[in-house]
Amino acid sequence: MEAAPSRCLFLLLLFTCELSPEVAAEVQESSDGAGGSQEAVWLTDVPAAMEFIAAAEVAVIGFFQDLEIPAVSIFRSMVQDFQDVSFGISTDSEVLAHYNVTGNAIFLFRLVDNKQLDLKNEDIENIDATKLSLFIETNNLHLVTEYNDVTAVGLFNSMIEIHLLLMMNKASLEYEESLHRYQEAAKLFQGKILFILVDSGVKKNERVIAFFKLNVSQLPALAIYHTVDDEWDTLPITEVAVERVQNFCDGFLKGKRLKQNPESEEKTPKVEL
Repeated sequence: MEAAPSRCLFLLLLFTCELSPEVAAEVQESSDGAGGSQEAVWLTDVPAAMEFIAAAEVAVIGFFQDLEIPAVSIFRSMVQDFQDVSFGISTDSEVLAHYNVTGNAIFLFRLVDNKQLDLKNEDIENIDATKLSLFIETNNLHLVTEYNDVTAVGLFNSMIEIHLLLMMNKASLEYEESLHRYQEAAKLFQGKILFILVDSGVKKNERVIAFFKLNVSQLPALAIYHTVDDEWDTLPITEVAVERVQNFCDGFLKGKRLKQNPESEEKTPKVEL
């Protein structure tokens, strides 16, 4: 098998290794269109902060010693932009000490891989709405994360080395029920497998389907991928069933990997897609 860099799949699926200004603008535009009346939750002690983080798939907390700095108002503006993220804010000295914050910081906690990402003092001083929006958007991974040019960065940086992709058209009548069952299956492999949704109705995503040597007529399908050594397997399905997804994942984890890009096959050159 040809040696490949760790987690090369999602690196290949990115247009570039960094977000382009156009993508950054798309993130900001989508955020500006969000509505609702969500508010940041004040976290007044350590137990409250811990409970808040444990209850959310993705939690973003602003730890501030000074509420007058520009970053605070920018942070609060993000609350309305990300309705699927829980926002908290704390000025309590014990809470800040518990999370080793000595100045001002913004942390993102995600349940899917128990990962903590942060913006420290030096980043906070130069933060603006676009930078903070990108930080949240690119790291906003849930039990099931939809693949796109922005979330690919967070997927690529996840510590979870096995990714499961459900490739199906979101416009299909079966989509809502299929997604619900896929989410239920994701709970069974939390911390072990990263569950991803690939909308086959999006033209750009044809490169993902082609990577796994599938075509649209074979969809919906599951594709499971080991990011370290490029081993993968696929399973065309007529419907998404929790037990079917579970058995497919269990088989892969136990080493029953059927398609591994064997050296005997002619491989597509690895270039940016």
